[in-house]
Amino acid sequence: MKSVAFHNLGCKVNGYEMDYMQQILQEKGYRIVPFDGKADIYIVNTCTVTNIADRKSRQMLHRAKKMNPDSIVVAVGCYVQTGQEEALKDGSIDLAIGNNRKKDIVSILEEYLAVKDKNEKEKERKTLHGKTIIDIAHTREYESMNLTHAAEHTRAYVKVQDGCNQFCSYCIIPYARGRVRSREIEDVIQEVKGLAENGYREVVLSGIHLSSYGMEGGSDFSGSRLLQLIQALGQSGVMERIRLGSLEPRIITEEFVQGLKDCAGLCPHFHLSLQSGCDAVLKRMNRKYSAREYYEKVCLLRKYFDAPAITTDVIAGFPGETEEEFEETIHFLRQVGFYEMHIFKYSQRKGTPAAIMEGQIPENIKAHRSGRLLALGQEMSGIFRESYLHKKTEVLFEEEKIINGVSYQVGHTKEYIRGAVKTEEPLTGRIIAGRLTDFLEPDILLFCPQIH
Repeated sequence: MKSVAFHNLGCKVNGYEMDYMQQILQEKGYRIVPFDGKADIYIVNTCTVTNIADRKSRQMLHRAKKMNPDSIVVAVGCYVQTGQEEALKDGSIDLAIGNNRKKDIVSILEEYLAVKDKNEKEKERKTLHGKTIIDIAHTREYESMNLTHAAEHTRAYVKVQDGCNQFCSYCIIPYARGRVRSREIEDVIQEVKGLAENGYREVVLSGIHLSSYGMEGGSDFSGSRLLQLIQALGQSGVMERIRLGSLEPRIITEEFVQGLKDCAGLCPHFHLSLQSGCDAVLKRMNRKYSAREYYEKVCLLRKYFDAPAITTDVIAGFPGETEEEFEETIHFLRQVGFYEMHIFKYSQRKGTPAAIMEGQIPENIKAHRSGRLLALGQEMSGIFRESYLHKKTEVLFEEEKIINGVSYQVGHTKEYIRGAVKTEEPLTGRIIAGRLTDFLEPDILLFCPQIH
């Protein structure tokens, strides 16, 4: 059978979809080989969230064709979806597949290969610049996938939702992923059950806009349907740990948090996307909350959970951001006290309202502000990790890591703090109780197992 090499760019949802494509191709007998070698087929799962993501997508497609000029290079996903004309003029691409047809990768490839091998004229397909395009239109139905093995050995990301209706002024993703659509609760539970049977101990519920789960028909952000999913998964008892992907701040209500508190296995780790701590900037971004409202949501989580990990995203240098507005964000970030922050320099995305806003920030200023945010993030991360020293906790071990020439087994607590125990005994997949006692590295704490 033919060999296939994969390369994934972008978010956890993209990662989940790549794992699924790889799984079903393996089941059909295709050989999965490393991307940096020769293959018959290269599949690049593209991303378009920033201009850099677009460029990386193009680079990987070109690299694939260069490694084997006779190969079939397949571009799938968001870059193809939003930049059809540009992508399809690219001589490196043979086959372009939309987001909603990733699940059909086997049948699409086999049909393409059959036509190619017979040198027949392709039928019932739209072609442009000699490329074969497979269904780039969006769908209103959830595209069902079922993963049994993931790239990681102990933690699996499970996609439960796709699409976004929010249209933040800087974001291209609603155009790349389409409108909100959700997966049935029972379908999610069955997939998680299968993953647990294959040795996975933790599941991360993921989506393009997870808080919109079950909201196809409206804009009510009560989170009731998402809470039903989380509670049903907890009550099923099929997975020991349940972790949530990125949440919309507006979904954090008293009722929602109370429901989470009583959910068995839920990890007290909440990623609430912020983007800016300045109300004026949030308004230009079309974010539908104020800094004060965001802070109230954080306080609500801390009311019901003991020292939960709160993580976030922040954009540096959004159009029109003044020094005063940036300092307002710095002050707000310190007020909240995050565990971790993902920092992004604003990327001007063609086709979004922010791209044509006045006051585009020069790159050197964006870089300076990004640097300050990164330094602040490291400072706050250290403070949060230090607060967990000597507390009782549990670590799910995932891998071996050599630190200063010594072998350690490394994993994560429920709060996603990395802990390491000095041993050569393989502990992957085991959850062990104990205490974090000291810093090994800035982002890894020494773990002392509990002695019975």
